[in-house]
Amino acid sequence: MTKQLDTPASKGRTAARIALGAILVFAGTSHLTFARDDFRAQVPEFVPLKEDTTVLLSGVAEITLGAALLFAPRSQRERVGGLAAAFFTAIFPGNIAQAIHHRDAFGLDSDAKRVGRLFGQPLLIAWAWWSTRTAK
Repeated sequence: MTKQLDTPASKGRTAARIALGAILVFAGTSHLTFARDDFRAQVPEFVPLKEDTTVLLSGVAEITLGAALLFAPRSQRERVGGLAAAFFTAIFPGNIAQAIHHRDAFGLDSDAKRVGRLFGQPLLIAWAWWSTRTAK
């Protein structure tokens, strides 16, 4: 077993992983509390659950993923990063639905803002992957 070196790159990945974990815990908590109405605007029509149920379940998933990013042992971090990336991919249709149906939420009150937000999702996916990878 080789020892992981603390390099500037590994410290950057660690900081990015911790930041993403904290953001997910905060976002998940907001699903359950003060931002539930805004998150309902993102639930696509094809989801078979009630909007509120979907928002609550996705909030629990975000809290769980965020906590895992913060506290998972080093041996599990790549797996957790993959799950976070998959989660960000799975919820992307909600962002598309918000744009297509012109739903205002989170200050996204124009088509340009809603479409612009779509470009942020691939960045979240990349952030999850990069921040949990072991530098080789």
